[in-house]
Amino acid sequence: MLKKFFRDQSGATAIEYGLIIALVFLGISTALFTYGEHVQGMYTYLSNSVAAASK
Repeated sequence: MLKKFFRDQSGATAIEYGLIIALVFLGISTALFTYGEHVQGMYTYLSNSVAAASK
């Protein structure tokens, strides 16, 4: 019974996908934390430029 339990891999794929999703989320959140202020400044500049050009 114990051998059968250790050979069973029916949940392995779900765990692997969960780990991949966790790594992708970690990468995205790290990038947002690192570059968040720069991206916000870029969008503010673009917004101000478009507003000035449309007047």
